[in-house]
Amino acid sequence: MQRQLKFGIGFLAIATPLVAGAAGMLLASGMLHPMRKPLAAEHVAEADEAAQRTGATREDLEVTAPDGVKLHGWKFRATEPNGDWVLVFHGISDNRIGMIGHTELLLRNGYGVVAMDARAHGESEGDRATYGWLERKDTSAIIDALLATEKAHHLFAVGSSYGASLALQSAGEDERIAAVAAEAAFANLREVSYDYAGLHISHVLGRTVGRPASAMALSGAEKEGEFRVDDVSPEKAVGARKFPVFLICGEKDRNIPCRHSERIYDSAAGPKAIWTVKGAGHAASLGHVPAEFERRVIQFFADVHAQRL
Repeated sequence: MQRQLKFGIGFLAIATPLVAGAAGMLLASGMLHPMRKPLAAEHVAEADEAAQRTGATREDLEVTAPDGVKLHGWKFRATEPNGDWVLVFHGISDNRIGMIGHTELLLRNGYGVVAMDARAHGESEGDRATYGWLERKDTSAIIDALLATEKAHHLFAVGSSYGASLALQSAGEDERIAAVAAEAAFANLREVSYDYAGLHISHVLGRTVGRPASAMALSGAEKEGEFRVDDVSPEKAVGARKFPVFLICGEKDRNIPCRHSERIYDSAAGPKAIWTVKGAGHAASLGHVPAEFERRVIQFFADVHAQRL
């Protein structure tokens, strides 16, 4: 019996990393090729309804990224503009309609809004998502297109989950973004891989039993995506440039737990604030406490506007 037990333990010690590594190889391609959510007719209708409720106007916007990829989205003009514009960034495997609630509250408060499908999402072209490596350059092209036709006193960004991470990295690169409100951003790509490898049970599990899966997935992503995983890092972005950040995390978020926002907060070199939303899950704060969410985000942008007059 003791011999069988030793054999079983030895087998698991060998087999578990092998199975995890094989799973990581399969996950690598999935990371770069998230499922697309097509932009449907009902999404367009929903956007028009939001614009109608706020008295705003909507028009299509197409932008060519530096590598030639065509990015598609919408530009909304507020009925009583305050002179500021906001870029909104949606989550993984979503499209611009995922931020329509954020768009509506911004329009209601006088902000112009640009809502784009990220590359490899929605109607935008691109065969891979790179978690901020290419997307930050896309953001600069989007800003160029916006400012070619619109005057922006200040330019802000709001992002959710994947989009929050893109927004922070974009602001780290482009000084025209004055401030970012980011909910459920990951600290860096390597760190968040441990949450997924740990099956959202524990990042400690991901660092131990699931570590081979994480390592194989990240290695495969680097090779196919042609970027260094350690360069995909919102926490590095906020440390490299001193721009105001308002970090939001759901107390019950199991996908990207609050430790990510806390790490970003600790790394931020500029003005910073963090809000842990009691009882909220992943990227769910607007739906959980809509009035408080709107009040806090709008106050954050208003304070930055006043300080930078």
